[in-house]
Amino acid sequence: MGKIIKLAWRNMWRNWRRTAIALVAIVLGLMLLLLLTSVIAGSDQAIFGNAVKVYGGAVQVHAPGYRERANRHPLLPLQDPDAVVAAALAQPTVIAAAQRIHTGGILVNGGESRPVAITAIQPSAEAPISIQAANVVAGRFLVDGEGDAIFIGQALADELGVTVGDRITLLAHGKYETMRQRTMTIIGVYALGSPDLEKGTAFITLNEAQSLFNMNDQATEVAISLADVMQETSVIPALQAALPGYEVDSWKTLKPEITETMATKQMFVSVIGLIVILIASIGILNLQLMAVFERTREMGVLAALGMKGRQIMALFLAEGALIGVVGAVLGSLAGVGVVFLIRQMGGINFSSVGSMGEVTALMGDHLMPALTLADVIGRGVIVAVIAALASLYPAWQAARKEPATALHHV
Repeated sequence: MGKIIKLAWRNMWRNWRRTAIALVAIVLGLMLLLLLTSVIAGSDQAIFGNAVKVYGGAVQVHAPGYRERANRHPLLPLQDPDAVVAAALAQPTVIAAAQRIHTGGILVNGGESRPVAITAIQPSAEAPISIQAANVVAGRFLVDGEGDAIFIGQALADELGVTVGDRITLLAHGKYETMRQRTMTIIGVYALGSPDLEKGTAFITLNEAQSLFNMNDQATEVAISLADVMQETSVIPALQAALPGYEVDSWKTLKPEITETMATKQMFVSVIGLIVILIASIGILNLQLMAVFERTREMGVLAALGMKGRQIMALFLAEGALIGVVGAVLGSLAGVGVVFLIRQMGGINFSSVGSMGEVTALMGDHLMPALTLADVIGRGVIVAVIAALASLYPAWQAARKEPATALHHV
């Protein structure tokens, strides 16, 4: 076998132009595949990381019974929310944990009214990680202990015809299902580039909500933010052990639509990657077939010298495999180099592209491609294997040549 591999290596470079064309096809295909993978991974981190922040944190802790009635935003108070926050902050991957009251309500201004989700927060705890706080376009963010103050989105302000300093009426159900009403002052407006996100949620302080909903010193949930959006699988078991009797859920449970979107994107990436690999494989197949036809006399000589059909087949398979391995290595280096260069340049700038809805709003103006060692090795191995498989038919054709016929081939 060692002699076959050595002979295959020499044959590769004997016609270096043909080998170079095959390598270019593999390198370009793998480089584009790795670039596509890095861009999708970077967009996942940006979009889904920010989406998790918008929708209430990577992990949320609620009172028993909340999960079954989550769509109704029940005001089920947590027992000892301070202890829940302390248990969350004890986890090494948790960067923030804050008490909240989350419910539904209606905002009214004159003859205009709009349903919204009312989220009562601790501003000092949430300001450093809040997407809304980072995108204030008028006024300011909330302050701890602030009274009748409300922070709303730009699209909601436009629909209600209000701006900073105006007064609007908030209607919502209290703890005991009684209708509560309070006039609020708009102290700030945020813009995320997506009307749906800007119309969906209005923010008030936790103290104000406790007073409005008759929930003195109580909260309905603790929202937990992690350093990485994918770390919840290790955090949740630890929190469940530390907080027996509470419901601990991730965004995957509370917002399954985000998971479905991620799965759809992954399927799309896989299909595109397969197409790229198939294109490269077709090029390799064509080149190997040409090599078989060009070297028919050579195969006749090898057979006449005693090389068996399976050995000739192994020789051509080894050539295809070696081309695939060399191409995979060069393509991996080229792909990693391109991704590294893009990251050094500050990522991909989308500031000149108009907003395309919620996805680009969450992704932001810059996309930083991300590539892991597992991605590089996995894609490289796939390309090398497919290159070897693309040589299977030409190798089989070579093995079937009759020595006498091959020697008289012109």
